[in-house]
Amino acid sequence: MSRYTVFGNPIAQSKSPLIHHMFAQQAGLEITYERTLATEQDFISSLSTFFVDADAQGCNVTSPFKEQVARWVNELSAGAKIAGAVNTVIKKEDGTFLGDTTDGKGLVQDLLRLNVQIKGARILLLGAGGAARGVLQSILALEPKLLMVANRTQAKAKQLALLLPQDNFVGIDLNQLNEVQQPFDLIINSTSASLSGELPSIPDSVISSGACIYDMSYADKPTVFLQHAQKLGVLNTFDGLGMLVGQAAESFYLWTGYRPDVLPVIQKLRSTL
Repeated sequence: MSRYTVFGNPIAQSKSPLIHHMFAQQAGLEITYERTLATEQDFISSLSTFFVDADAQGCNVTSPFKEQVARWVNELSAGAKIAGAVNTVIKKEDGTFLGDTTDGKGLVQDLLRLNVQIKGARILLLGAGGAARGVLQSILALEPKLLMVANRTQAKAKQLALLLPQDNFVGIDLNQLNEVQQPFDLIINSTSASLSGELPSIPDSVISSGACIYDMSYADKPTVFLQHAQKLGVLNTFDGLGMLVGQAAESFYLWTGYRPDVLPVIQKLRSTL
């Protein structure tokens, strides 16, 4: 029986086992999928020990180990090289390990599922940390008119823009949003502000009622950012639960070759929040 796990710290709250067991049920596969708590000191040894088992076919990696595992694998996908991080490890037939990142595909697949237009759109991405870095390539591949990354420190936003230099991709300081004349079609919050109940510090002028507002965080009720957008009259507001399931679906596909139906899994998780 194929065996998988997710490494992280903390990890007890992870929904990955539930998600992947539902995927396996769809695919008619028998798998085991566990949670593995590790520390920064013993993560690599725990990872190596897991793969000693011949049944271990792959694993997911979450915070704070995504960058550490990127240095451990034998090979990185193009997306993982840009992200500088890995959330999915695949054991290849020759016994070597490929590191990939599925966050970006999870995001864009969820946006497309929600009928959000990306091609030709003006997109604002809030934050320039690992979450933002992991989705850049997937967003730009769908040819937006503009992808603007706004961060508290302009230097970090500009560093991201240099990863994939092209005319429609820029990095700015959050304060510079006050100078933006035209609202955005899509605003994506990749910061952790919502997790602590804080509102991203952006002017209301960049949010139009016809825009789509997407928060990578999720909870049992709309995040403070989504609530604020709704008060401004925005009808299309979405949290990141679909992205969570979408990135897991991409991992499952990389391991098994089966592409699961995400909708029933999203609905099931939503009912348990």
